[in-house]
Amino acid sequence: MVGFDDLPVAAPVEPPPTTTHQPLAEMAATATELALALGRGEADTRAGLEPATTLTARGSTGVPS
Repeated sequence: MVGFDDLPVAAPVEPPPTTTHQPLAEMAATATELALALGRGEADTRAGLEPATTLTARGSTGVPS
């Protein structure tokens, strides 16, 4: 089992869930910059955005027995 963004509601779950983390502040800043640029009529030349996501492995994942 893998969760997203290490939500507090998952803290009491046993085994502790593996989770991913996304750079939410960076994603919000990029979205704001893009919205402002589009508002000014500027074309977006980026093919796509890929934020750096990290994985924190915990007890819900592991090597098969």
